[in-house]
Amino acid sequence: MSLTAATEQPFGKIARQANKLMDQLQKGYYNFYPGEAWTPNVNLYETETAYLVCVDLSGVDKSKIDIEVRNAGLTIRGARSVPLHESASDAEAGREGDSSRKIRVHLMEIDHGAFAREVELPQGVPQDRITAAYRNGLLWIEIPKN
Repeated sequence: MSLTAATEQPFGKIARQANKLMDQLQKGYYNFYPGEAWTPNVNLYETETAYLVCVDLSGVDKSKIDIEVRNAGLTIRGARSVPLHESASDAEAGREGDSSRKIRVHLMEIDHGAFAREVELPQGVPQDRITAAYRNGLLWIEIPKN
């Protein structure tokens, strides 16, 4: 399988990286804001017969993902819990009551809480034939062409 990159706007990649950096700076050193929505990263591909949307949802429970197709848009929503090490999960649940199992956070860069991502659909796609599969933390959505 060969990949070809589509041409993009001049400085488009730099602008995206600068925006991501600014978002991280605004969140502060300790990112404990689960009420704020985050935006998962997306790759868009095209074959002769379909458009493919790949959404990075590592650590998100499949049952917490909602996909909605409306008009000319595809919306993906859901939530990701704060990732915890198994020993921290046990301590949180009160299974061990041992204070040595407490966990202290020094850095939290993995986004958590509610998320939302919208992707514009091409005109005239057969919305009733759109399929989705969740594998290895990646949500793959196939949008057939006419």
